[in-house]
Amino acid sequence: MSWVFGIAIYFVVWWIILFAVLPFGVRTQGESGDVVAGTPPSAPAKFSFLRVAVINTLVAFIVFAIIWAIIEYDLFDIAKLANQPLD
Repeated sequence: MSWVFGIAIYFVVWWIILFAVLPFGVRTQGESGDVVAGTPPSAPAKFSFLRVAVINTLVAFIVFAIIWAIIEYDLFDIAKLANQPLD
């Protein structure tokens, strides 16, 4: 895997994982009982993007390491899979 391809894969993985990590540990304004006028009760009460970014980066690194190992050590042969007839 070239380093450019690795950066591209990591970038895509990071953004996909971001949408999975965003709702972790979020309390809504409705749950905290302090709804700001003009916002829905489902809006986050306190949001820390730094915390989300750090957690996301760690999870994305683990997922990327698994993808890198699969590609680098040829653990999953896509060409062989493509030649299999569908039953």
